[in-house]
Amino acid sequence: MATIYYDKDADLNRIQNRKVAVLGYGSQGHAHALSLQDSGVDVRVGLYEGSDSWQKAETAGLRVVPVAQACEEADVIMVLIPDTKQAAVYKEAIEPYLKPGDTLMFGHGFNIRFGQIMPPAFVDVSMVAPKAPGHRMRELFVEGVGTPVLVAVYQDASGHAWEDCLAYAKGVGGTRAGALKTTFAEETETDLFGEQSVLCGGVSELIKAGFETLVEAGYQPEVAYFECMHEMKLIVDLFYRGGLTYMRYSVSDTAEHGDYHAGKRIINEQSRAAMKEVLADIQSGAYAEEWIEENAKGRPNFNARRAAEREHQIEQVGKELREMMPWLDPVRV
Repeated sequence: MATIYYDKDADLNRIQNRKVAVLGYGSQGHAHALSLQDSGVDVRVGLYEGSDSWQKAETAGLRVVPVAQACEEADVIMVLIPDTKQAAVYKEAIEPYLKPGDTLMFGHGFNIRFGQIMPPAFVDVSMVAPKAPGHRMRELFVEGVGTPVLVAVYQDASGHAWEDCLAYAKGVGGTRAGALKTTFAEETETDLFGEQSVLCGGVSELIKAGFETLVEAGYQPEVAYFECMHEMKLIVDLFYRGGLTYMRYSVSDTAEHGDYHAGKRIINEQSRAAMKEVLADIQSGAYAEEWIEENAKGRPNFNARRAAEREHQIEQVGKELREMMPWLDPVRV
């Protein structure tokens, strides 16, 4: 059984007695910084000079300083900047200011797991990874409930890294919902696998394949969009609330029969073999090496694929149909 910690297992005083730097003020950064401040923690936000987020953070009542200054002042540093920028920022603005007794924290284990950041032996290294987007995490904190978090300790130099990690988790509301104990490797590998095989890559390709199959068969693109894209949220919401059983309970018997009849024809042994290959590439570091190299080259393949995907027919049809449904609060990127 998994080990899960709650409020009773964490001492908030441990983080209230320390100076915390939150690096970054994006989706996760703003939620961490504001919730820690509400929990009585001495927080400063570290941003680069000229950051668009600087004014936003100050307007929200937070103290903002350059990244290097934040790291020099703090004895707990939470790194919440994009994975691909962390190694450079670490070398330039974090590593020079680390001292014995400090805690280096992450919201995701990528750079530790794949050796892009190698902290000195005299600091604690831990992780608090919320299982929700930052804006939802913040909303739930304000409502008095919390978001589940994954917690891990990679390096315990002080002998009390776990206690401090759980104190931080409590400060952002994670122990209200539950803090599940994991490792940097498990969090990183499962997170990348989930994104690639199911949540982003798998679902995106499944939706497009269904849409294309209907359109190529002569059905209206607009109808294909509703069936393969629009209604996905309805099904996911049922999963979210009650799992597969609740989804099957909620849909028609015909839909449930279709689930059993066709599901394994679509996600078959070939699909499962491909998933295992994806996981093996993640575990070996091959995927990380490829992604790091792509960034070093200026992201030529990534940027080309992003541009091409935005021109897919399902995206063009979807833009027009969503404008017919203002209650969705449609957005354009």
